[in-house]
Amino acid sequence: MGRAFEFRKARKMKRWSAMAKTFTRIGKDIVMAVKEGGPNPETNSRLRAVIQNAKAANMPKDNVERAIKKASDKDTANFKEVLFEGYAPHGIAILIETATDNNNRTVANIRSYFNKCNGTMGTQGSVEFMFDHTCNFRIPSEGQDVEELELEMIDFGVEEIFADEDGILMYAPFESFGAIQKELENRNIEILSSGFERIPQITKELTPEQVADVEKLLEKIEEDDDVMNVYHTMQE
Repeated sequence: MGRAFEFRKARKMKRWSAMAKTFTRIGKDIVMAVKEGGPNPETNSRLRAVIQNAKAANMPKDNVERAIKKASDKDTANFKEVLFEGYAPHGIAILIETATDNNNRTVANIRSYFNKCNGTMGTQGSVEFMFDHTCNFRIPSEGQDVEELELEMIDFGVEEIFADEDGILMYAPFESFGAIQKELENRNIEILSSGFERIPQITKELTPEQVADVEKLLEKIEEDDDVMNVYHTMQE
């Protein structure tokens, strides 16, 4: 199995924030998708993907419809996606994806977390190159032959594919998202969920004491309402 498989396994074992936080993130994803391509999921592939993710997270349909309606209003907060980079203690690189309607607030908050936990906030491009920006799709495993599917999907950018108890997961470079989504839809294969992740190219093993230092910073960052995802190079 490749790096995507190991990354996913480690991430799955890791505690993820409360359901409310997941819904907040999906709500922001909906706002950004609607702003970018309009409120109709049939003509907006990004919105279509977010709605599938909402369903996979058991987000109530009313919440989804409310978020779409809210995003269509002129006075909706204009969320921008901003990437932050830096180092935790012990040389661990951290990449933070945020969606914010107030960049000054977010910058100040993120900087304060690094300062309080003996980390350093980096400049743009300082650690991003250490991560592969990938897209992923989860589909049902019924009626699918993983090896056959992998051979068929290579042409659309899929680099890694594996099955687990929740279905079949495919990983590909970030820019292959549209081609894979279109091909799966053309084949009438249900997309259970999809998304983007940044997988560290190399990870660093730490002692339990050092891990605790890094976790302290990660927890502070993850609790911030503007933060969507946090990636790091610490071996889990």
